Order: sequence, then C-alpha cells, then structure tokens
Amino acid sequence: MKYFSYLLCVMVLVFSACSGNKEKTFSKDEITLIPKPAEMKLNKGSFEFTKETGFVVQGSQQKEIAGLLNAKFKSAAGWEMKILEENPDANFIQFKENKDLKDEAYNLEVKKDKIVIEAGSSSGYIYGVETLRQLLPLELESDEKVGDVAWQIPQLTIKDEPRFKWRGLMLDVSRHFFEKEYVLKTIDRLAFLKMNTLHLHLVDDQGWRIEIKKYPKLTEVGAFRVDQEEKHWDARSDNDPDEKGTYGGFYTQEDIKEIVAYAGKHGIDVVPEIEMPAHVTSAIAAYPELSCAGEPVAVPSGGLWPITDIYCAGKDETFDFLEDVLLEVMELFPSKYIHVGGDEATKTEWEKCEDCQRRIREEGLAGVDELQSYFIQRMEEFISSHDRVLIGWDEILEGGLAPGATVMSWRGTKGGWEASEQGHDVIMTPGSHVYFNFYQGDFDTEPMAFSGFTPLSKVYEFDPVVDSMSTAQKKHVLGGQANLWSEFISTTERSEYMLFPRLAALSEVLWTPEENKDWADFSRRMHVMFKRFDKMNINYAMSAYSVTAESEVDATSGEIKIILKNEFPDSEIRYTLNDENIDESSSVYNEPIQVDSSSLLRAAVFENGKAKGDTLVKDFHFHKAVGAKVTYNPIYNDSYTGVGENTAVNVIRATKNFHDGQWLGWLGEDVEAILELDEKVKVEKVKVGAMENQGSGIYFPVKATAFLSKDGKNYKKAGSVSRDFKVNGAIGLKDFEIEVEPQEAKFIKVKVETYKGLPGKGKAWLFLDEIIVE
Repeated sequence: MKYFSYLLCVMVLVFSACSGNKEKTFSKDEITLIPKPAEMKLNKGSFEFTKETGFVVQGSQQKEIAGLLNAKFKSAAGWEMKILEENPDANFIQFKENKDLKDEAYNLEVKKDKIVIEAGSSSGYIYGVETLRQLLPLELESDEKVGDVAWQIPQLTIKDEPRFKWRGLMLDVSRHFFEKEYVLKTIDRLAFLKMNTLHLHLVDDQGWRIEIKKYPKLTEVGAFRVDQEEKHWDARSDNDPDEKGTYGGFYTQEDIKEIVAYAGKHGIDVVPEIEMPAHVTSAIAAYPELSCAGEPVAVPSGGLWPITDIYCAGKDETFDFLEDVLLEVMELFPSKYIHVGGDEATKTEWEKCEDCQRRIREEGLAGVDELQSYFIQRMEEFISSHDRVLIGWDEILEGGLAPGATVMSWRGTKGGWEASEQGHDVIMTPGSHVYFNFYQGDFDTEPMAFSGFTPLSKVYEFDPVVDSMSTAQKKHVLGGQANLWSEFISTTERSEYMLFPRLAALSEVLWTPEENKDWADFSRRMHVMFKRFDKMNINYAMSAYSVTAESEVDATSGEIKIILKNEFPDSEIRYTLNDENIDESSSVYNEPIQVDSSSLLRAAVFENGKAKGDTLVKDFHFHKAVGAKVTYNPIYNDSYTGVGENTAVNVIRATKNFHDGQWLGWLGEDVEAILELDEKVKVEKVKVGAMENQGSGIYFPVKATAFLSKDGKNYKKAGSVSRDFKVNGAIGLKDFEIEVEPQEAKFIKVKVETYKGLPGKGKAWLFLDEIIVE
C-alpha cells in the first residue's frame, strides 16, 4: 500500500511537471495597452516566459535594453532570462534590426515559441520591451517575489510608431525642489508610457537648481529661500536679502550626469531650461550686478508679480554670464534643444535703464519689445553656434522671432499657429489641456491647485495640430507636452498625484494615430491601468471616478434639478438623498433628480459592488429665506455676479472654485444685503457663507451683523460674529453663524465687513454665496 501511494505521488508530480500551465487564448478586451498601438492583430494562443527563456541580443546596448525587462522578472518572479547571442530552437525573444523602420518605430511578433522585436533604433527596441511589459500580468510590477503566476502573453502582431516626435513632460523643480531619486523614478514611468522627453525647469525666481562651477553663488545663494511654506504661495511676504535661506536644494553636476545617462538608457531626452530674461530673481539674488539696478534682492519665498527684477539687456556682462552658464549646461546635457524661457518679462526696468536704452539706440530697435527680441536672437545665435536649437515660450514671438528658434506655445495654440506659419517648429502645450497643475476633480475635495480645471477626459481631447493649419504648418508641429508647475506641489507624492493618470491620456494623444483614439475604449483600458499603477506604487488620482453635480433652480416651482455625471462612459452612479451612508444597494442614477425640500445628497461611482473615488456630498438646505427678494448695497462686482440677485438665497452652495458661477464678489467694500421674505417668520439664526483664498486675494470677512425688522423700516440689531485675521495657506469655505434671540421678522439686514489689512498690496476680495435664515 505504501509503495502504491508513493508511485501515485510520483506519477502526479511527473504529470504536473510535464503539463506546465495550460496555454491561454486571450480576448481583445484583455489587451489593455496604453498608448494604443498603431496596428495590432490578435491571434490564438500564447507565449509563456519561464526561467529557461532566452533573450537574443547583439552588443551592450541591446543587452541593457533587455535588462529593463529582466529587472522586472528578477523582482517579481525571482529569476532572469538568459542573455544569448544566437537563437535557440525555441523559447526566446530576439532583437532584430530593420533599418526600413522609422527612428522610434517597432514591430512586435509574438508566437507560441518565440518573440521577435524589430526596430531600427534603440528607442524602437525600448518601446517593444515596454509593450511586452504591459502585456504581461500586473504582478510583473511587484517589488517582491510573487508565486502562482502564469507569465503568459497573447500571440499577436503589432506594427507601431508614434504620431508625434515630441512627447514630453515638464517638471518644475525650481518652485519646489525634488530630489534626484524622484526624477529617475519619473523617467522610468515616462518610458513605460512611451514618452520621450523630460523638460527640467531648472531656473525660476524661487530657486536655481543646477550647479554651475564658474558661478558658485548661483547655488550657494540662489538655491535656497526663507521658509514660508505655512503660508499660501501667493500670500508670502518679501524677504530681507541679508536673511539666509534654508529651504531648497540643487543638483550637482554629477547628479545631472546620472540623470541624463539614466534617461538615455530609457530612450528619454532631457531638455534643460535656463530662464531668461525674466524668472531669474534667484540668479540676481546671487549676482545683483546682472540686473539693471544692481541692487541686492532676496530669493522670493512665493509668488512674484509683476516680475521686474530681470537680466539687464544693456550690459555685455549679462551675455558673458549667460554664455558661460550655457557652456556648462551644454556640456552636461547632450540634448539637441536648450530651453531659455523668455516669458512674462515686465520691462519697466529696461525702460529707465541707461544701458538698455543705449542698446536700443545702438541696435536701432523700436523699443523694449524689440530689445527682448534682440536678447533672444543673440542667445539663439550663441546656442546655434554650438549645434543646438533654442526653445522659448511663445512670448519670444514678440518683437520678432529668432531665425532658428522653436516655439513652445502655452497661451493656447495661437503662438504655435503663428510660429508654424513663419516656418518655425512648434511644441503645443496649452494651459487649457495640458497644464497638470490645474484641478482634475472636485475643487472641494482635491488638493489645492491652480484654479483651472483639466480632468482626464479633457487631456484626452487635446490635439497638437490645429484644424486651420495648412499642410506645411502641420509639418512644423513636433508634438505636445504636459507642464507641471510646482507652486502648490511641495512633495513627490503630490507630484505623482497630479501627473497620474493624466500622463497616460497624454501619452495616447501623442502616440496613437488620431483615427485610433476612442475615449470609451481608453476608459476601459484605464480601469486596468489603475491596477497596474497600484502595483507600481504610484500615488495616482482617482478623480476621474468622482461624481460631479450640476444643479439649477426651476424658477416656477422652486425645485432644484440635479444632474449627476462621471467622466467614464456608462458609469454606475449610485446616490442617496438622506443622511444614510451610500453603498452597493443605494439607488442607481438614471435621470435628473428633483429636490424640493432639505436633502443631503451623496453620490459615488460603483464598480463590482465597491465605491470608486471620492463620494460627492452636497447639502441642499431649504431655509426660511429661500427665494426671498434680495437687495445689495453696493451691488456686487461685474466680475463675480453669481446667478444674479437670487444667488444668496437659491439653496445651491458655491464651491472652492471661485469661477463656478455661484459666488458674489466685492472688492475692498463692506456689504449690506437686505432680504425681504414673503411673510413674517421666526428667526433664530442667520448664517453667511463666505470663501477665503488668500493667494487670490480673497479673504474671510472680519465681522457679520444681523438686523431684524417686521416692516422694513425699523431695524433692530439681533447679533453679530467677528473673526480676527489669520494666515491661511489653504482654501477655506465657512458659514459665519449669528445667533439671535428668537423673534419674528419679515426683513433681515446683514452687514458684512471686509478685511482691510492689505497695506501696499491692494484691496481684499469678499466672496459670499448663501445667506441662510433659520
């Protein structure tokens, strides 16, 4: 009996060992590549990676590229594929040269017994490997060994190449400094999505981030500022030039060499940006003689506007300095392109500077705009003499464009259109679609950002080519780029949150043929990509799952109609209209919701019985003054009119987005609002809803007082609430509650006092939404 049991066990083991994993046939829905390939044909069957699989390569460069995938297998599977120089009989991956393919193109053929990646360049091989990575199970991204995984991919053929040659991301490491390790991690992720350009914004007013041997004070002084991180970026005070900065950092030249080398192995071109003539207060703090006035300045701790401390265009010493800096920069960066900024220069110092005015006369220039053109053209001549190409923001068009310059169009696409018409190459990076420092979800729940709104679906709508361009103009469009300005981004976790998943959408926009783009299909693939992001430990935003509500009041019935939306097509939205928690049994949203009494709305997207993303919470409070007649003294500012006089009593609450159309605004004025009700009511409490966003000049009121009347003539003070000014780095919403002795009234007068403590900085905005009577 013991012998029979032993024999049975041996037979089972042998059978198991011989059979291996059952060959799988994949469906199209299981192919979730981002960006979507140009051409793909799915075949039956699969290829399985094992510890016996070989990688056939020629030379050290191909071996390095194979190592990108091998490193993943080593972590997740505990083994590496063999590196071979000749093809075995089966079970191998081969790099095969095909010089007929374009620079970044690749062909991928997966059969049962082998995989062949054809390319004419190292980039093509890298993208073929990254495609294999995405075809493999999610567990490949694990940092630890995982068991019971069939490392199978579908048999298929792919013919793929990018739509645009410039597929970029700009990281602003000046406003907030990010360590080298995060830059290297970002390079990995760019390659994963077949992006090919990392634009490093190394210089701005708030920090100089690159070591320049000839000018050590650029980093000794310019790389550090006084720490005011507790304040809103745009509400920080001026610094004393003699006070030593402690907040900041910089990359040594060895750091830069490591970043550039690492990027090269991943097919990424690193483009340095050395700003000029403006956004350089950090440099002038280090070397004041570079400015027109030559007076000491401090590195600013936060927002700076207007930017008047700029390089002097009249001194030859300025150009000597910049040429010295660029020589060191070009030694470190092999990139064909050098970005010089060129944006947002306020030229008031040039207008009164004797050196600048002399330059204007000697060069026969019409004024300071042409002086900026002279400045950029002079730098373009220097850069092109070193076989590089100058890039500047679209302001370099002003006064005349340097002959060999490439324009990066950020103020919409107009600048790119004009530059392409003049025969210049352009890179489209409009704030409307690819500024990733803008909000991507509900302003009330998202981390603080710039006030623009760029959700995932809007990124996917982006196209670098403008319809009105001629055929010749379209050929000058190199591609597009996302920009992540870091004023409100102080950590790498926040940076990741703002980049992902929007970077995935942009990668498809810039890689995939226009006719292959499809938002519904991308959404399907994105659901799976989120799971891969989990395995990759990316702190991505789930904002695309969030529910948004559009509310409007029916003027006749007084009911509120609520329309719920989500970015992803056919999302399952569930909601409640009471104070109950939302779950998989809650009502499914199918049509607009009608509300005619106080209700607390909760809504969320559900997937497989689980809520995804943030739950939307909206309070619709039908208080005693809803629909009352309201008069204001003074009337609200023309820029912030809400929905008119009824704004303060229409139940719909405004959000942290002060452009949402539900705010009434006054600039530097105290406000008196009188509410006339249909009949006398018992009043116990009055609330005044307000916003604070100190960076945008919006401040909470310092006092609110309620007066009650039965006849609209004789008012009696009923109560008030005061609040002392506080530094507030966040955006706040607050109801100022005024407790009153219970009494009847038909008229409620509310006086709201605005904050007036901004000496030398203009007037404060007062923003009000709802005046609630209970």
